[in-house]
Amino acid sequence: MQLLTVITGLVLAVLLGLALYVRLAPSDPARWHADPATIPDPRSPNFARRSAEIALPLPEVAERLADRARRAGAVRLAGDAHLSTWVVRSRLMGFPDYVTIRLDETATGTRITALSRARFGHGDMGVNAARLDRWIDDLSR
Repeated sequence: MQLLTVITGLVLAVLLGLALYVRLAPSDPARWHADPATIPDPRSPNFARRSAEIALPLPEVAERLADRARRAGAVRLAGDAHLSTWVVRSRLMGFPDYVTIRLDETATGTRITALSRARFGHGDMGVNAARLDRWIDDLSR
């Protein structure tokens, strides 16, 4: 019985340590902030790519993007109006996802190139794709 209590305590301590690491591990802009068009696909299927054209000027799209990201609880890791990387954390465990968006001015508006990827885990159950779809859809309205 005492051995079971010790093992249970150790397992709980390890799980707590992992949860704290996920929440507190630093995010290195040099690793996560790059042009989403040139970042290679991650090895695991926990990412999504999207591109779209929006018939609004780049400064307005950049402002709407920053507002949308903040409403989603995202924090800007690096960048500016043309290229920005945001950290979005899951509600329960705080797993970080990195959303990098490049905005380019076009003759008819703004071209968006986006990549959203998880830092930890193997699959994301479509979370990154759904996030990009929501954000781009909101920018279009």
